Amino acid sequence: MGNYVVALAGNPNTGKTCVFNNLTGSKQQVGNWPGVTVEKKEGDIRYGNRTIRIVDLPGTYSLGAFSEDELVARNYIMSGEADAVINVVDATNLYRNLYLTIQLLEAGADVVVALNMMDEAKKYNIDIDIDSLSKELGVPVISTIASRCIGMDAIIDATIKLDKKNKNRVFTIDYGTEVEKGIEELIVCINKKEELIARYPSRWLAIKLLEADEGIIHDLSRYDYAADILSKAKDLRICLAEELDTKMDSYIIKKRYELIEHIIDKSLFVKEGEEPTTTEKIDSIVTHRIWGLPIFIGIMVLVFAFTFALGEPLEDLVGDGLDAFGEWVESTLAGIGASPIFISFLVDGVIHGLSAVLEIVPLLFLLFLMIGVLEDSGYMARIAYIMDRPMRAIGLHGKAFIPFLLGFGCNVPAIMSTRTLDSHRDRMLAIIANPFISCGARLPVYVLFAKVFFPSHRVLIVISLYLIGILMAVLTTKLFGEKVFKEEDTSFIIELPPYRFPTMRGIFLHMWKSVSAFLKRASTVILSAVIVIWFLSSIPFGVEYASDESVIGKISSFIAPIFKPAGFGTWQATIALISGILAKEVVAGTLGVVYGAGGAELEAVIAQQFTPLSAYSFMVMTLLYAPCIATIGAIRNETKSRKWTFITVAYGFIVAWVLSVLIYQIGTLLGF
Repeated sequence: MGNYVVALAGNPNTGKTCVFNNLTGSKQQVGNWPGVTVEKKEGDIRYGNRTIRIVDLPGTYSLGAFSEDELVARNYIMSGEADAVINVVDATNLYRNLYLTIQLLEAGADVVVALNMMDEAKKYNIDIDIDSLSKELGVPVISTIASRCIGMDAIIDATIKLDKKNKNRVFTIDYGTEVEKGIEELIVCINKKEELIARYPSRWLAIKLLEADEGIIHDLSRYDYAADILSKAKDLRICLAEELDTKMDSYIIKKRYELIEHIIDKSLFVKEGEEPTTTEKIDSIVTHRIWGLPIFIGIMVLVFAFTFALGEPLEDLVGDGLDAFGEWVESTLAGIGASPIFISFLVDGVIHGLSAVLEIVPLLFLLFLMIGVLEDSGYMARIAYIMDRPMRAIGLHGKAFIPFLLGFGCNVPAIMSTRTLDSHRDRMLAIIANPFISCGARLPVYVLFAKVFFPSHRVLIVISLYLIGILMAVLTTKLFGEKVFKEEDTSFIIELPPYRFPTMRGIFLHMWKSVSAFLKRASTVILSAVIVIWFLSSIPFGVEYASDESVIGKISSFIAPIFKPAGFGTWQATIALISGILAKEVVAGTLGVVYGAGGAELEAVIAQQFTPLSAYSFMVMTLLYAPCIATIGAIRNETKSRKWTFITVAYGFIVAWVLSVLIYQIGTLLGF
């Protein structure tokens, strides 16, 4: 652990991640916060002769108790583990961003404000008096442009130089005579409880109790010694609400925003009558009511076209290299008299199993590269805005499209991201439908079969599968939304950040994070799976490798008839689907193992075992059937329900089987 800890806090889309990447570079550690599935990012930097640990808190608009992200951020701030907090603030939207700043200061945190995107503020004709803003807040304010790595050293310098004499400084807001009197009454009671004052600042806790903060009330309700304080706070809330003719939480929020308005009046000036900004000009086109959706679809088509056009030669190069490597290993080991079983293990099991998966790495590099460009440019947020109207048609709002969008990368973080949705109904619908969204792990299967059977139309075939996944997610949301979950009226608020040129550093960090996660899975889960499959394909020893007489052949042969109506009722195809529950990438690897081939040899075998129609049916099955084990775990964790986890998995398999059978049977009738 570092001997000085700094927390990074800020709203989404303020450039907080860019600041974190600038400060820590590649020296990052990623995991989960204890007890929750929220991602935890840390990194160490050197400052003189000391080590500073940077902890990146989840992006949040407040320190309330409305989502797991907010609770994680608040609990960490209140724990006192951080010596200081760098609050990254969007200079183009002080009114919204300063609400979190005010809450951090009320919580007693030692704060340095990183006033980010100052270049964007200039484009919007916004002039900020930094000295005045610093004076009003009572903390250092540093001008930064994270996208160009400007101001990074300055914010670290300011953080280290925070006046330690002000450790007990309390930032206060005047909530009016009546409320202040109630706060003081609660403070007197709180100060009598040593257990409470050891955990929370007295004034902050009093205000939270008057706000009826669910997280705090739930925490205190576990202790008998806090019962009288909770009772008094409830009485005060009722009396003050009647006296002020408003709910206390609304009143306190209003008072905070009144202070923010005062600060902005003193510190911010906007020049009027200027030309529309570049962002406004672009948004007038890409978020247009009519043209926005076709433009989005066109962009996604271009992303896949670029990925395949540039990635196909690289994919062939990797495949040929792995084939040559396998042949070299086989001949070398045979030449030194190695055991045939050991040769089979390395060549048929490990090399052939992994080659069908590793061939796809160049395509993943390019795909995640393009996704990184869309994210860093600011276009990703527009997609949620554009999709609001279509999502309303199925009973959700545009913000619910974000988990679906993330599902194109991986369904696990996509399902985890549903916690940002405000209603239980929206979260459940997004979780149940998300496994139908085609993640990157399915891509090796699509590429393998499309290359063999549809070489001239690979892009269209792959896009059609993505569209089928989207369609099934939409129909699922509509079905469950109307038949199972009651309609709820939820508002839709999303931040549209200004457009900016993506930084190469940010794009490549995003790309490497995604691809390295894939490679890590290849070296652990996928490798383990193909070894197990090789072993089951080899026993009992003495039978022909990967034959229907092997253990795996007998197990799969028993199940295979289920898939015969879909056109691929072979035991090899069956075991590939079963193993895909471990990880979808394993489907292609398993085919390489059971057919004892890789690269061009595997493609030749598949061409003999499938027809174009059965191949497409198999790809649809791979798209829609049971999600991988990691996704199942995420569903269980987010729903907190075994029942809904089982329903989601079973429903997915039924939908996949029915649609695959329909495709094959109707296609056969039509003569395909």
